[in-house]
Amino acid sequence: MNKIFAYCIAFFVLTSVLVIGLWSTGMLNVGPSANKGSSIISGAPQIGGSFALINQKGEPVTDKDFQDKLMLVFFGYTFCPDVCPTEAQTISVAMEELGDAAADVVPVFVTVDPERDTALVMDEFLSSFHPSFVGLTGSETQIKDVMKKYRVYGQKVEDGDPEYYLVDHTSFTYLMGRDGALITVFRYGTTPEEMVTKIKEQL
Repeated sequence: MNKIFAYCIAFFVLTSVLVIGLWSTGMLNVGPSANKGSSIISGAPQIGGSFALINQKGEPVTDKDFQDKLMLVFFGYTFCPDVCPTEAQTISVAMEELGDAAADVVPVFVTVDPERDTALVMDEFLSSFHPSFVGLTGSETQIKDVMKKYRVYGQKVEDGDPEYYLVDHTSFTYLMGRDGALITVFRYGTTPEEMVTKIKEQL
């Protein structure tokens, strides 16, 4: 219990440092929309970038495959007990509410736990959510590279169980533009309606 508490404190501190750092350098501009669950971030080149991973069907995927589409990018893992399935469901509802406009948006779930999240496991997990979801996994090196580009924190909780461990991780959802540049970061707890409102502004 003490270890889990310590990791939670570390996660909170690291997330706070990231947000404060972005704000102090002018990269994070929090306006009225922040009260609705989202933070608008400028300086898009600092978050996002190229990647080469595999999807839940075992097919190679790169960032170029999403050109001319908006992306809703969330980093998590399939064994996550609460945050990840909740956010995946929120994104799924947003996709449904977009109606025909959803054709221009791709929800992307990137694992922070490639050790367990194989393509098959990702496929089984995402089958419970919107059919347009793309799950991405890869080697530990590939995943760390993408996490670094998106400024994502992820840390395995070492509790002695090599199979049923937890992973502390960033719980933001990134709205990326058609050109791959960051538009908005949605905090965990943002409603589907709020996501839809912001997405429609970009369509």
